[in-house]
Amino acid sequence: MQPATTPTSSSAASAAIETVLKRDRLVVIAGVLAVAGIAWAYLVYLAQGNNGMGMSMAMAQLTSWSAADFGLMFLMWAVMMTGMMVPSAAPMILLFATVNRRRKEQQGAYVATGFFLAGYILVWSGFAAATTVGNWALHVNDLLDKMMGGSTSDYLGGSLLLAAGVFQWSRLKYVCLTHCRSPLSFLMGDWRDGTTGALRMGLQHGTYCVGCCWILMLLLFVLGVMNLLWIAALAGFVLLEKVVPQGQKVSRATGLLLVLWGALMISGVIT
Repeated sequence: MQPATTPTSSSAASAAIETVLKRDRLVVIAGVLAVAGIAWAYLVYLAQGNNGMGMSMAMAQLTSWSAADFGLMFLMWAVMMTGMMVPSAAPMILLFATVNRRRKEQQGAYVATGFFLAGYILVWSGFAAATTVGNWALHVNDLLDKMMGGSTSDYLGGSLLLAAGVFQWSRLKYVCLTHCRSPLSFLMGDWRDGTTGALRMGLQHGTYCVGCCWILMLLLFVLGVMNLLWIAALAGFVLLEKVVPQGQKVSRATGLLLVLWGALMISGVIT
């Protein structure tokens, strides 16, 4: 016959669990900050323009691209997507680590969380591959500033702004944004155990995130591929959409501004 659990022992167990969860949160926050910090440090390094890699990328914009140029440009886009999007995924990552620990009171919580983050970054790396091809296509057709700036065509830039504005009101935007704003619903409804399950969940969450934000990222072709101020502004806006109570209203209001901006650019009022 097993002894009954006393209130004191139950309280001690709860306190121990909370201590472990607090430690997990600190570790996960440190990891997310480290990943995002390294990505931003690399972007700043490239944006300085006086380093060998940054010069190589700028020269690639002036000439035909080699395989190495494609690789460097893909690396730039992949790191940029990581630096911009990982902070906005922090609430989901933290909640995943907490739920994972509560479901399985054992070692391995950090490993599973790392796989979840890896899946998320992998999806955005796929998007980076697509934008690298787009970067090359714009370069070939002389539609992109040669020194990593924005589009040289007001019609192209205005059209992207219009499309982004309309997308902010679309059903796809609403569905994907709702998913990103409701991490607990996602984790409870689509939970998969183990490291493979964590990777699949990261891939799934990353897919929704790309669906929510892909066209906002393409605005860098208008605002400047390596304009750090606009990169930071877009990253901040994506985070705002996901965490503020009226995120959907923020998206729609921004959509109207983007449509107006695009119309003015196409009409030649602003460039």
